[in-house]
Amino acid sequence: MPYKFLLFDLDHTLLDFDAAEDVALTQLLKEEGVADIQAYKDYYVPMNKALWKDLEQKKISKQELVNTRFSRLFAHFGLEKEGSFLAQRYQFYLAQQGQTLSGAHELLDSLIERDYDLYAATNGITAIQTGRLAQSGLAPYFNQVFISEQLQTQKPDALFYEKIGQQIAGFSKEKTLMIGDSLTADIQGGNNAGIDTIWYNPHHLENHTQAQPTYEVHSYQDLLDCLDKL
Repeated sequence: MPYKFLLFDLDHTLLDFDAAEDVALTQLLKEEGVADIQAYKDYYVPMNKALWKDLEQKKISKQELVNTRFSRLFAHFGLEKEGSFLAQRYQFYLAQQGQTLSGAHELLDSLIERDYDLYAATNGITAIQTGRLAQSGLAPYFNQVFISEQLQTQKPDALFYEKIGQQIAGFSKEKTLMIGDSLTADIQGGNNAGIDTIWYNPHHLENHTQAQPTYEVHSYQDLLDCLDKL
């Protein structure tokens, strides 16, 4: 077994962020008295994804993302709202969501049986990610959870992985795999840090980025089969 340390992305890899986001947004928008909730969601979801891409590319700060996305949302519909207050309410609702992708628990069970050391490596807000992990039941699988807000750096920065390595006993890049769905964060991050990667690509997307995954899998069973062959 050439690899020992498996670094797992969370959202869209193990946790069902889309389901969590949908519930949290619904709760927030109902609280604000929004009538056409779907219209607000249709605008917010792509806007939020674009803001996270801007954060990856260091075009904006995390604080700017968190504090302005909801004021931007309501401004689009002609309303003035305090973005930071709405952000706090949304984070409260989102942190309660523990939806996982189908088969996530079984995958991690299988990897523990194979004697891998599992770690979570996620870009996100500490209160949200720790809350969602606790609700999901996945937290006990991980030796440690690394969150960009705590590390004060984020994927795809090589520094993100350097800080992780400093906290894992016996860590070596050669024995480490980064596993995730995002080419621009997980796979590019592994490339930047000199760590091998597995691109979890269940939707069979084409790679139009500079990121080069070491391996590509399309299901959890593919992932297990890939590791078993190494």
